[in-house]
Amino acid sequence: MSSVSPQTERVAPEGASAAPAAAAVTPERPARAARPAAAERPARRPRTAKGQGQWALGYREPLNPNERMKKDDDGLNVRARIENIYRHTGYDGVDPGDLRGRFRWWGLYTQRAPGIDGGRTAVLEPEELEDKYFMLRVRVDGGQLTTAALRTIGEVSTTYARDTADVTDRQNIQLHWIRIEDVPAIWDAVEGVGLSTAEACGDVPRVILGSPVAGIAKDEIIDGTPAIEAIVERYIGSKEFSNLPRKFKTAITGSPRQDLLHEVHDLAFVGVVHPEHGPGFDVWVGGGLSTNPMLGQRLGVWVPLDEVPEVWAGVVGIFRDYGYRRLRNHARLKFLMADWGAQKFREVLESPKYLDRALVDGPAPEPYAGARDHVGVHEQNDGRFYVGITPTVGRVSGTLLTRLADLVEAHGSQRVRLTADQAIVVLDLEAERIDSFLAGLDELGLTATPSTFKRNMMACTGIEFCKLAIVETKARGIALVDALETRLADELDSLPAISININGCPNACARTQIADIGLKGMIVTGADGEQHEGFQVHLGGSLGLAPGFGKKLRGHKITGDELPDYVERVVRRFTEQRDGDEPFAQWVARAEEAALR
Repeated sequence: MSSVSPQTERVAPEGASAAPAAAAVTPERPARAARPAAAERPARRPRTAKGQGQWALGYREPLNPNERMKKDDDGLNVRARIENIYRHTGYDGVDPGDLRGRFRWWGLYTQRAPGIDGGRTAVLEPEELEDKYFMLRVRVDGGQLTTAALRTIGEVSTTYARDTADVTDRQNIQLHWIRIEDVPAIWDAVEGVGLSTAEACGDVPRVILGSPVAGIAKDEIIDGTPAIEAIVERYIGSKEFSNLPRKFKTAITGSPRQDLLHEVHDLAFVGVVHPEHGPGFDVWVGGGLSTNPMLGQRLGVWVPLDEVPEVWAGVVGIFRDYGYRRLRNHARLKFLMADWGAQKFREVLESPKYLDRALVDGPAPEPYAGARDHVGVHEQNDGRFYVGITPTVGRVSGTLLTRLADLVEAHGSQRVRLTADQAIVVLDLEAERIDSFLAGLDELGLTATPSTFKRNMMACTGIEFCKLAIVETKARGIALVDALETRLADELDSLPAISININGCPNACARTQIADIGLKGMIVTGADGEQHEGFQVHLGGSLGLAPGFGKKLRGHKITGDELPDYVERVVRRFTEQRDGDEPFAQWVARAEEAALR
């Protein structure tokens, strides 16, 4: 067991890249600026000045402390030490290389110690920032839960996690205040209902996202669930892919709503119908956000359902072998893809080392113009109904999850799904039970008919628990929803979807750059000349028909206390100046700068 402790690695608690907190380096441009189609974008000049730590090119010696930590011992091996040693020694007996490195391979991060303000986040060493408790991430591949599993997570939360729980935008559930002594008992509980924390974090294939309505939607192109199940069974927990250059995010959806944000994943399979071969998947590679946001590129191939696991393994293998391991902040697949371009990546994927065959050329999916989520009551393909509900910014509790499981079962269902936007979908409800179910949700403080602000607001973990964070996010988001629903009560019924994403640092776990209003946490100087929690504002980001990252207004920052006033002001200006059914992002692109401040 190594005693090497990785250097300060600012690891995000959920979602995007964990590069050190810094200002985004992506050049500013109008949100709707024209851009060539992803597959047509030319590759940029490859990095040739010095080796980038690519295994396939012979660079096998670790080039940074994180790579040395992984070479010393595979992260998957730490489970045995947790079960046999650390459960007895407690926190103080944990090897530093395990604590800040390998624990992530089993879903564990140390959480932020209480009382440390955001101005000290980038100054203190990890051991000064961290508490002796852990965040534990339960991976829910495809977002698919039984009510038994949901109840078990609720019981684990109330027993071991001080009743904490967050539904994330990665179809996971995160718990806090976990003691290392209790982790083996938690594993016994969640694994007993078919769930796992294996590779929920770390330089590994993270949870495989799946459409929340896979297999039951009336308009579904193809059900990707068999592919997700095959990938998890064959590869998750296998040492074949347990040492990647960085995290690897996958999405598989056969919904025409394109409900998993395929444009910003390392690898995404998107349902499409081939004119000759029928339903299958279009393949996108190299998306990601954080401080260097990039949209994925189409490979231009069509893949049938039964070949998805093989193609998935080929792409992950390329990342393992050719990914840049020298610098952590350039180790995501998007940087390799940007250098190679789609054509070269496809050629390598089809080469003898990986697939050893040509892939079928395929059509692009039609961009979806409507809401991508599944909020509300919708008919299934079997005549029953599913109901999408939105806990505000994903904040729930173990008690609430247990009561929700009871409510779902009392109405004849045993299936629940998590979404990619911190929401929950309940399946298989009979028509005559819908009204009773909605009334039960209301008693739990949940709703299937939220305002645009509750429906379209997300927030990352924030300074409450995250060592990376600079500002509070969850509580601020909940308060912002309440304020906007009161202040804009006269317009709530007529407002279109307006997404507001709140992030506690630059890492974009809450997808700041692709929101209508993206709020990136930072310390700002207020009118009183003092330092306050605040935000840099990104406006007009979107995916779908007109993908682009939100633009920043030069020098425009707001304090946290100014946030309700600012959002209300911008929304009212939008409604006053809106042209017909013009979406928010389109208005931002043409509005005078003064209207956006």
